[in-house]
This record gives sequence, C-alpha cells and structure tokens, in this order.
Amino acid sequence: MTSDATPDPVVEPVVFGQRMQILRTRRGMSRTVLAGLLGKSPSWVKQVECGRLQMPKLPVILRIAEVLRVGDLADLTGDQSMSVAMFTGPGHPRLPQVRAAIDAFPLASRHPAPSTRHLRARLVRAWQARHSAPNHRDVIGALLPELIQDAQLAVLQADSGRERRTAQGLLAEVYGLSQFFLAYQPDPALLWRAVERGMVAAQESEDPHVIGVAAWLATQAHRDSGHAHFDAADAVNLATLRYLEPFLPDAGTDVLAITGALRFEAGYTAARRGDTGTAWRYWDTARAVAERLSGDYYHPVTSFSRAVMGAHAVTIAVELHSGPESVRQATAADVTAALPSRPRRARHRIEEARGYQLDGQPEAALATLGKAYEAAPETILYNGYARRIVLEESESRNQSQRRRASELAVKIGMLAA
Repeated sequence: MTSDATPDPVVEPVVFGQRMQILRTRRGMSRTVLAGLLGKSPSWVKQVECGRLQMPKLPVILRIAEVLRVGDLADLTGDQSMSVAMFTGPGHPRLPQVRAAIDAFPLASRHPAPSTRHLRARLVRAWQARHSAPNHRDVIGALLPELIQDAQLAVLQADSGRERRTAQGLLAEVYGLSQFFLAYQPDPALLWRAVERGMVAAQESEDPHVIGVAAWLATQAHRDSGHAHFDAADAVNLATLRYLEPFLPDAGTDVLAITGALRFEAGYTAARRGDTGTAWRYWDTARAVAERLSGDYYHPVTSFSRAVMGAHAVTIAVELHSGPESVRQATAADVTAALPSRPRRARHRIEEARGYQLDGQPEAALATLGKAYEAAPETILYNGYARRIVLEESESRNQSQRRRASELAVKIGMLAA
C-alpha cells in the first residue's frame, strides 16, 4: 500500500541525507537556515540531502545533530552502533516518584495543608540546596514529591481569596523547581505538564514576579523544543515583558530581576535564530536592568544578577557561532567566582568550552569541561553540548585530546571504564 506519510527515520531504512531532510523538515527549518547554522551553503545541504555528497565526517554529523536537536545520534545516521543520547540525559532514579506526584489526580490526601509561611521556608531551602549541590537533581528530586502534594493542598484548603492566590504562587514556584529536575530527562510530556500547570497557577496568583518566572521557564521550554517553536518562545516572552512594563517604575528587586532575565531570554532566542543585532540589543537592555540591582543580588530561580551578564554575553556569542567573540567575552568577564550556583557555574564553563571549540581550541575546550565537571558533574551529564564536544574529541587524531576526552567520557558515563 502506498502512503504519502513522511517516513520515520528512526524505524525505516533510509540513507543519511534523507534522514537529515526528514528531521530538518520536522523542525520546521529551511535549508537556508540549517546551512547558516552549520556554516555551510544551502547548496551543500541540498547535495547532502539528495545523496550527491556522502555522509560527512563525525564532527559535522555532531554539529548537524546539535542544530536539529536530535535525541539520539543513531536517528540521524541510521547506524545503531552510533546510538548516543545527545540532548536527553538519562532518566534519574527519582523520576518515577516525581512523575507520580505530578500526575496524581484527584488529590487523595486529606491531611491538613502546611501554612504558606512553612511552604515558603521549604522552597527557600530547596532553592539554596539546588544551587549548592553538585548533583542538584538528587537533592530536589527527593524534596519534590512532598512539596508538590503540600502546595496543591495549600491551594485546595485556602480559606480566603488572598490566601488562595498566595498558595497558587507557591504552587507555581514548585512546578518551576520541578522543571529544573525534569529538563533533558526522557519524559518531555511530563516536563510540559509541569510548564503548563505552572503557568496556570502563576496566572491565578496575580503576582507579577510569579507570572514572570513562569513565562521565563515556558520560554526556555519552547526554545529547547527546536527552531519551529522559537515563535512560541518569543510570544510568551514578549507578551510578559509588555505585561511587566507598567510595574517597572516602582518595581521591587525581584520584579526587576525577572524583567532583566526575560529580556536576556529574548536575546538568547534571537541568537539562536542568527539575528546578531537583536540578540545584542536585548543583552544591552538586560544589562541596563542588572545595573539597577545591588552587587550582591542573585535571583534564586533565574540566577539573574550583575555578575551573570558576563556569562550571558558568552552565551550570546556562542549561539551566534562566533568563536573569537566567545573567547573574547569569556576572557573579558571571568565570572565563575561570582556565580554562587554550582549548576550555573558548570553551565557557564560548558558555554566557554563551546566557544573554545568554535575557535579551534579543542584542548582548552576539554580543560574547561573538566572545570565544569568539578563544579557540578550532573550538569555535564544532562548537557547535550558538553556531550557533543566530549564525543567528538574522543575521536580526535591527537592522542592527548583523545585520552583527555575519553577520561571525561568515562567520568560522566558516556563510555564504559
């Protein structure tokens, strides 16, 4: 029986070029856009997809997988011996318990809800633990099941409209904490349930800061879903910035910070699109907000602060695929000591490593990934960019680079010891 359906490259025996075309089309990406992100010409992309050029070498394959957000390298190559998870980390042992807490319906527990003051104190401690832990999913994964249930109970048992709005704000924050646990794990549907429930709870809270945080998290979830979702990321982000604008003249510190964080996210998405001018313009507007904050302020969810703007500059340059500018920004603002969050420091090191890789300095990239591992091993484990660099360099012709990459791959569980 004939069919007009698009073949599934995961299960059907199609060649590399066809797989690349199918995966590109699913992402809603044109050949021109893919070519620009790869540093190639549209005609090169067409020739690969049409089979007139052979499957490229591993470094290019890894770059294609990164741009197309391929979950497993084998989905792109068709070679099951190259089955390597790219942008999805392993399922955490605590994932089933967190999933059960999020999916529980109706809420069967009848024990009295804790006070909103008690819930707030627990959330403060949870965020502090998340930032200080080298393996933050271990820590927050243990806390989340009870936090989710208790925050839901607080909403259900609220005695007044004001108390209910406060409880909704706390519930939204719990769902936000859940998203840090769920990100890059093999259950995207669960992540999206947390995103959407967090947005609903935030809206019910009527709290501008809570609404801003939920939008910040939703923006990231849309953008991480791939090029076809960038418009959705911008829609949520820019609408929330418009909503926050009237509050800014008299805004407290947290509302200012989430506004700055959202402005940067708009620049981040623009950089992923390859729009240099817009990306740096939003970075500038975010920096202007950061300058209104005290030097020791650090937003507990987004990490927004004066110090983080240097790290954000590296991210913009990397997403624009400018190796020299990435390295320049990293050199100009060594902010790792000023970032109190271990996962955030590790992520910044990974961004620096990407910059060194783009600049043709693989040894420096691997050394920087080693520093990221020291800060927070789990962050590398779940980061597709770090995994791509390690995998690529483990195939290097340079014996020293190959050895260092292989040692790091063993540490983070990509290769057997």
